[in-house]
Amino acid sequence: MTEALAQPDVPAPTEAVPAAAPNATQTRPRAPRRSPTELTFRLDEALVERRASTEPAWLVDDRRAALARFRSLPLEANRLYTPYVDLRAADLAEVTAYETTASHPMPGATDSLPPGVAGLVELREDTVTALGLRPEARATGVTLETLGSLIDRDPETARRLLTDTRSLPEDDRLAALTRAGWNQGLVLRVPDGVRLERPIVIRWRAGAPGRAVLTRTIVELGAGSAASLVEELAVSGPEIACAAGETVPQALYTGTLEVRLGADADLAVAALQEFGPRQITFQHRDASLAEGASLRWALAHLGSRLVRSRVDNRLVGDRSIVEQVEIVFGSDEQLFDLTSYTRHVGRDTTGQLLSKGALLDRARTYMKGLIEIERSAIGTDSYLGEFGMNLSKSARAVAIPSLEIDQPDCRRAAHASSVGPIDEAQIFYLRSRGIPEDEARKFIVLGFLEPVVARVPLVEAQDRLRDLLEAKWDAGTAAAADTGAAA
Repeated sequence: MTEALAQPDVPAPTEAVPAAAPNATQTRPRAPRRSPTELTFRLDEALVERRASTEPAWLVDDRRAALARFRSLPLEANRLYTPYVDLRAADLAEVTAYETTASHPMPGATDSLPPGVAGLVELREDTVTALGLRPEARATGVTLETLGSLIDRDPETARRLLTDTRSLPEDDRLAALTRAGWNQGLVLRVPDGVRLERPIVIRWRAGAPGRAVLTRTIVELGAGSAASLVEELAVSGPEIACAAGETVPQALYTGTLEVRLGADADLAVAALQEFGPRQITFQHRDASLAEGASLRWALAHLGSRLVRSRVDNRLVGDRSIVEQVEIVFGSDEQLFDLTSYTRHVGRDTTGQLLSKGALLDRARTYMKGLIEIERSAIGTDSYLGEFGMNLSKSARAVAIPSLEIDQPDCRRAAHASSVGPIDEAQIFYLRSRGIPEDEARKFIVLGFLEPVVARVPLVEAQDRLRDLLEAKWDAGTAAAADTGAAA
């Protein structure tokens, strides 16, 4: 963190200086420039200590240890990625975290479920507004509850899940921030052999000016079980207008999704982030896969002023598989900083990772990925692809795929990347088939992002994501047309 340089002492004037006229122009002092790595949000130690009076000692110790790491760690531990850290758009000095942790649904909360889902939980700022699980799922032993409820009901299980040092990387400052200060949390547990045919839906609603929601979500699947999860992140209310010259404070959302898969377990996760333009979003997803387990990520980032996301996959068990598809559709001056780490430990493991970004206006995205193949990972098959599509001359996409291989006996270890505009040959082809140029560009961009849409396990969520992508394209092209007309 950088600090403003001290100004030298200036001697007092020897003559009186006349006061400025009432209508004279006054030069407003400039705010000191911040380092790109400076995080202005401060996690109040007193807040952590106030929670100590109502929480078990083991949880207080875990929070305090995480708080110490948060204060001591750099924002980016990987020096290869340090030049691409830029938090200057995040003005979080006045943002404060909610005090309480919701343990139970608020009075009047619904437990009814929409068609096609096995369970639903909705959290709006610091309250639980909906929580329900189908009776047939509950009868098999599936549980979906808040962390506060689990701590009250089964403290030993809560302690095992929350204090596991392997669930979040200890060298990540933002993960330590969430671990120290979380004020909302959920747990989904599926017993051995239970296979849910319908998805679980989790909805986070946040964005109140000047407030921070810090969340932990833990998903544990037993041996031979299967489930799908749809995570929706959106604004909690309408945008707030302000008087001329005033600025509505930003909001902060930090969230972890900690996944533990038993032997031969199968999980599909689809996440759609569509927060508002004042939201700052820090996300961390961490997964550990046992023998024969499989995990499929489909992650879509559309909203927020600034997003910093990290995904960690650890293929510990033999023959475990991870497939990860992540897309960004940015406009205005949005910034998306995405990092993915995949570590192959077991034999004959498979990793297929693909990141894509489409950028309008002055949006930026940094796609950074690292595949690590340890000495024990004989027979690994792993691929990492990162591709950016710049839709304006001011947009910027950076792709940094990399490999660390300590085991030469691999089936495949490969990476690829490219950044550039829309391929004119594709536009020519579609125009030769009678499609207007504007429509051709739209089809190409939406098709570029379709791999994530197709992997969403809920049809209604697929349709919503397609509508959001199309609406963002239409809004971006309309704004560009207006700017061109004004010029």
